[in-house]
Amino acid sequence: MVHTEFVAYKDLIEKFKTCTTNQYSGKLEINSSKNKWSLYYRFGRIIWATGGIHQFRRWRRKINQYCPQIKIDEIKLQPIQLENELWDYQLLVLLYKRKKADRKQVEAVAKNIISEVLFDIAQQANFEDVTCVSNPKVILDISLTFMNTEFFLNRMEGEWNAWSSAGLANFTPHLSPALLQPKQVQQLVTPTVYQNFVNFINGEYTLQDLALKLDFNILKISSDLLPFILRGFIKMSNLPDLPLAVEEVKNYIPSSCKEKLDTPLIACIDDSLQICQTLESIITANNMRFVQIQDAIQALPTLIENKPDVILLDLMMPVVNGYEVCAQIRRVNQLANVPVIILTGSDGLFDKFRAKVAGSTDFMSKPIVAEKLLAMIKKYLNNKADSLQQQSCSNTGHKTQFAI
Repeated sequence: MVHTEFVAYKDLIEKFKTCTTNQYSGKLEINSSKNKWSLYYRFGRIIWATGGIHQFRRWRRKINQYCPQIKIDEIKLQPIQLENELWDYQLLVLLYKRKKADRKQVEAVAKNIISEVLFDIAQQANFEDVTCVSNPKVILDISLTFMNTEFFLNRMEGEWNAWSSAGLANFTPHLSPALLQPKQVQQLVTPTVYQNFVNFINGEYTLQDLALKLDFNILKISSDLLPFILRGFIKMSNLPDLPLAVEEVKNYIPSSCKEKLDTPLIACIDDSLQICQTLESIITANNMRFVQIQDAIQALPTLIENKPDVILLDLMMPVVNGYEVCAQIRRVNQLANVPVIILTGSDGLFDKFRAKVAGSTDFMSKPIVAEKLLAMIKKYLNNKADSLQQQSCSNTGHKTQFAI
């Protein structure tokens, strides 16, 4: 159930803490008059944050800082990928899955993106009340950071207090300084510092960008610039975001007007990361999209959100087995007719019978053979083709995979 409320800064902090105390899982959307941010909770921990301004600059900075081996300018996204609010999260997950970034790097990126988003929220919430919208149905199935919420809140409050105490409360870190009166500045600083002013205080970089480029603490560099800003020697202005390259696609149609049949989505519920990665490589190599769910407890919310065309379901999983998950799927109206293919290492008649009783559509033994799996998936996609072609374009809205 979606719930909206207006909150002031102190109440917002309590809202964050309440989400942790109640082990909340889902999306918490924060709206101000100027911006919108989204925090994603999993069992009371903030595992991702996005929104606000300069989402691309933020992502670029963190990748440059913590994953220097990745050549960002070589990454090309498709237009459909940018329609998803979670493009940054999905791209980071894919970099990790494809071993282009290790676990430590990914966690550092996620931790610092969350912290930067929270700082922006704190700054805005100190000037106006914001709205909080809770949506427990939107759940991310992969945690990129395991820091607890207390760490993030302490960091947010500490950074905001230091920023405002330095007289910077009215300046966001996303503003860009440009030198207006070089002669006056030259008389006040050393030649080395002046050269840095000429090279970098040119309206091309935000304060956040400068801190990374010059390897300075952002509070320090902003405080040092403040006297020049107040005297009118430096002008602060807004910069546009810096998007990633977008691959040109002929005759591109936005996802909101595409038929579901064009890009089938296959969901896999399996606690084994190795199995999920194997299946993903098979599925995506054959022009289909893929979503993995390793936590069976969170399967239903993820399935309802993504509305897959076919579900691959492991039989033996901890806590909740495949029979129980299948029975739960069949009790949900939106999923009642989605084909469910049971995957198992056992080929016994009893298992097949029990899976059929639970509502499964078909049965496939492990190890998975790519040709057999694709043949079975295509069989059920073809069975649904006529009805899918009749669906309204408003029924689409799946997540997409990134090609890098």
